[in-house]
Amino acid sequence: MASEAGARPGRIIGEAGQRQVQLPLSKAFWIAVQNIRVRFWRSMITAAGVLLGIAFLSATLGQSTITAHTPLQFAVNEALAKAQQIEAHARQIWLVSMSLIVCTVGIANSMLMSVTERFKEIGTMKCLGALDGFIVKLFLLEAGVLGLTASVLGWAIGYGGVVFINLLRDGYKLWPKLPLLDVVQHFGMCLATGMVLTILATIAPAIRASRLPPAAALRVEV
Repeated sequence: MASEAGARPGRIIGEAGQRQVQLPLSKAFWIAVQNIRVRFWRSMITAAGVLLGIAFLSATLGQSTITAHTPLQFAVNEALAKAQQIEAHARQIWLVSMSLIVCTVGIANSMLMSVTERFKEIGTMKCLGALDGFIVKLFLLEAGVLGLTASVLGWAIGYGGVVFINLLRDGYKLWPKLPLLDVVQHFGMCLATGMVLTILATIAPAIRASRLPPAAALRVEV
C-alpha cells in the first residue's frame, strides 16, 4: 500500500491495469549519462558536429571583437575600411549560419540513427512502464549534455585559436582589444547556441522514439 501511495500517477496499460511510473529527473539524467558512456563513439560523432559549428562561431565572434577594437591607421580611408569591415562581417554571418544549419542536420541524422539502434532498448523500457514523456526526456537530456560539452570545447578551440594567431602578430597589444565583458558574452552566446541547436535537432527523433509500440520495437532486428 505504501508503494502504491508513493507512486506517481500515470496512464493505465495492459489488461491487468498496470500503472506506468515516471522516474525522477535525477534518475533520467543518470541513465542519459550512462547511455553516452556506452555509445561513446556514436556520441562523439554527434558532439563533433556541434564542436565544429561552435568553434567556427566563436572564432568569428573573437575576430570581430578584435577588429572592432583595432584603430584605423589612415583617416583618409576610414570610410572605405568601415565599409570593408561591414561587408566582411556580413559574409562571416552568412558562413556561420550555413555551418550551424549543416551542424543541426548532422545532429538530427545522428540522433535518428541512434533511435534505430536502440529499438529494443526503448521497447524494453516501455514494457517496464516508461512513459512516452520519459523517453523524450531521456533523449533531450543526452542531447543537452552533449551540446553543453561540445559547446564549451568548441568555444575554447575557436576563441583560443583566434587569440593565439593574433597574439603572435600583435603581442601584448592584443589584450586591450578583447574586453572581458565581450568574451563572457560570446561564451554565453556559444553555449546557448550549441545547446539550443542540439536540443532542437533531437526533438523529432525523440518523439519518434517515444511513439514506438513496445511489442513492435522488441520484434525489430537491428
